[in-house]
Amino acid sequence: MKSNTLIVILILLIFFVISFLTNILGPIIPDIITSFRLSIGLAGFLPFAFFVAYGVMSIPSGILVEKYREKPVLLVAFSLAFTGALLFALIPSFSVALLSLFLIGLGMAMLQVVINPLLRVAGGEAQFAFNSVLAQLFFGAASFLSPQLYSYLVSRVHTGNNTGLLALFDQLVPENLKWVSLYWVFAMTALLMVIVIYFVRFPAVALKDDERIDTGKAFKELLGNKTVLLFFCGIFAYVGTEQGIANWTSQFLQTYHGVDPATTGASVIAYFWGLLTIGCLLGLLLLKIFDSRRVLMLFASGAIVSLLTGLFGPVDMALYAFPMAGFFASVMWSIIVSLALNSVPHHHGTFSGILCTGIAGGAVVPLIVGGLAELVGLRFAMLFLLLTLGYIFSIGLWARPLVNNATVKSLKELFA
Repeated sequence: MKSNTLIVILILLIFFVISFLTNILGPIIPDIITSFRLSIGLAGFLPFAFFVAYGVMSIPSGILVEKYREKPVLLVAFSLAFTGALLFALIPSFSVALLSLFLIGLGMAMLQVVINPLLRVAGGEAQFAFNSVLAQLFFGAASFLSPQLYSYLVSRVHTGNNTGLLALFDQLVPENLKWVSLYWVFAMTALLMVIVIYFVRFPAVALKDDERIDTGKAFKELLGNKTVLLFFCGIFAYVGTEQGIANWTSQFLQTYHGVDPATTGASVIAYFWGLLTIGCLLGLLLLKIFDSRRVLMLFASGAIVSLLTGLFGPVDMALYAFPMAGFFASVMWSIIVSLALNSVPHHHGTFSGILCTGIAGGAVVPLIVGGLAELVGLRFAMLFLLLTLGYIFSIGLWARPLVNNATVKSLKELFA
């Protein structure tokens, strides 16, 4: 096996691990609320602690990569994730959970900055588009599997007849906190990645101009551009919507329909992420046929209908509507980013760094929903997501990219 192929496989594994560690928070929030006797408002600080780390670390990570290169940054990133997961596994409490999630979030933000340029070099520029889609499939697979692992561990730890690893979890995890076993898995996973990366030899990565981050003149110039700020708000709104649905759906289903969060609730979130991944594939096809702004408005409308159906429909409809919201969210990130980068002529690397700080929307929006839930209940609090989805819809109306996405004129051209 050639070394570049090995690196591509490693990067795909990193995408898997990022998703595995990131997208489990929604399914376990009901358990955290019950275990630590939290209000919904306080629980909103859990995703805040994780995603605010992206706002803190995205641009500094780009600077660190240029100064110290990819391997040291990857090692530090997974070491932070290991420390955060182990800390919470050893001391499971709400205050430690906030610190743990912040440390893991810092690590994940660093990884996001490193892996795309590394994937371009390791796999070759000609294969970059294909490998990027493949990476998203790995990302989606982990999002689907991590809630299933959570359900498996909660249903089997402390059952009285365990052997092997489950027996070890019986010793490590309090009986009333079975879900904490998941953080032992996270810690072992992150430690394994540190070991693997330490022994792997990485290729030299020469960053393109549109991958570099300039915190001087280019940064100030972009921040003075109204279009840049509007697209930053677009990323903020998208990640806030995604995490607002993913983090609060299981709690909503438990509160209003009596659904077990460890089984059915976790399954709904798994299918949310699974359909989000499948939607990416359909989105690739639609973007070959239609203008990306129209596709964005269509999918934003579908997400609004799905959200309202989930919130106000009967339980049988809600169990399908919330995953469908994931399907309709699938193309939003890629379209917003592409419209953003195609709307400015220069400084794409710095602009990308600014956009990545918009991931902090995943910190703020769930926190707002949690705070509103204290006042009006979770059902009406989640209607706040109509504002973020409405903003995403509006992008399709006001975006004026310098370059539009290429579309085909016939089915023959599509499959040529």
